[in-house]
Amino acid sequence: MPGFVLRHIKRNIIVQFSFSAAAVPLLIATGCVERTVSINTEPEGATIILNDQEVGNSPVKVPFTWYGDYDIVIRKHGYQTIETHRRLRTPWYQYPIIDLFAEALIPVTVHDDRVLETFALQPYEPPGKEALLERADELRADVLSQDAK
Repeated sequence: MPGFVLRHIKRNIIVQFSFSAAAVPLLIATGCVERTVSINTEPEGATIILNDQEVGNSPVKVPFTWYGDYDIVIRKHGYQTIETHRRLRTPWYQYPIIDLFAEALIPVTVHDDRVLETFALQPYEPPGKEALLERADELRADVLSQDAK
């Protein structure tokens, strides 16, 4: 082979190696987005269930993967159970195309920490005897009407 061809091959190898060497630090230094949601209750110590998974006792801070609606159930002995849902809205930097830069090309970690309001638990008051008997009569009437059909 002539010397020109060998020099050309060496130059191409050096150029390819240089691009590869420059790409590795960029890939290692890519950023990411860490998403967390915090749920607090008054009084503390209530069991928190997020989308049918128990995540701990309040106050609790848990990671989440996607934005959207989340079902929340809060239980504590001696208090009324709260069943609700909250929507975690998508921030501007997580929309398609923009998220490519936020998660892959910016070499820092973006923290998206969401704090839901503090849920106030109400003490549980058991129903009186009259209310229980009235509810029993309603249920009995419902069953009898369904059997008649």
